[in-house]
Amino acid sequence: MRLLLDTHTLIWFLQDNPKLSPLAGGLIQESRNEILVSMVTLWEIAIKVSLGKLVLSTTFDQLFPQQLLRNNFIVLPIEIAHLKQVVLLPFHHRDPFDRLLIAQSIIENVPVVGQDVMFDSYNIKRLW
Repeated sequence: MRLLLDTHTLIWFLQDNPKLSPLAGGLIQESRNEILVSMVTLWEIAIKVSLGKLVLSTTFDQLFPQQLLRNNFIVLPIEIAHLKQVVLLPFHHRDPFDRLLIAQSIIENVPVVGQDVMFDSYNIKRLW
């Protein structure tokens, strides 16, 4: 199964944070699953680190791309089709990073692994 990680899901997985649900952790560790990390997620992390809103256990450049490679995560690029979908989304959710993740979930037909219940307002599958 292909799965798209929400930003907090990726961070919590990499930090072995107990906030990560057992289901989410199991899905990520299941070797048969293809785990996607959106470029928008990496962008959001970089912005939050630069603003001091997020403190990582190590530097950004020590985490990425090494942790992506180590965990066999696939970077999902931002495509024009994803941006076209953002334009069509209703404003149930206002966070621009999350809106792009939702659009990618729709276009790629892939569930999002994350705890944000606002995602449920859209026609996507969310696993947590």
